[in-house]
Amino acid sequence: QLQLVESGGGLVQPGGSLRLSCAASGFILDYYAIGWFRQAPGKEREGVSCISNSGGSTNYADSVKGRFTISRDNAKNTVYLQMNSLKPEDTAVYYCAGRNYYCSGRPGAYDYWGQGTQVTVSS
Repeated sequence: QLQLVESGGGLVQPGGSLRLSCAASGFILDYYAIGWFRQAPGKEREGVSCISNSGGSTNYADSVKGRFTISRDNAKNTVYLQMNSLKPEDTAVYYCAGRNYYCSGRPGAYDYWGQGTQVTVSS
């Protein structure tokens, strides 16, 4: 069974940091680009960041550039999202998703999704 499982969410104060993990099971992550998306209450799901299957290409939403860093460890079948300088507007459920090889900003382009992890930034 192909699965993506997110972890690492939680409650953090503004300016704080969190590292999200996206662990794959049932398939080899080497062939998949992984995107991180987020959805806040009442808002559409938006792309946050993506990393290609090799890790050679990454992209970020303008709202998180310079604060978030995506990386992957294919030996551990895991992709990470390091989130620094968190702001209240980063509060959302964060999802990771997988598709073959190349990144896409469209949620509909992804074949596999995790269940999501809640990130709350509040004092």
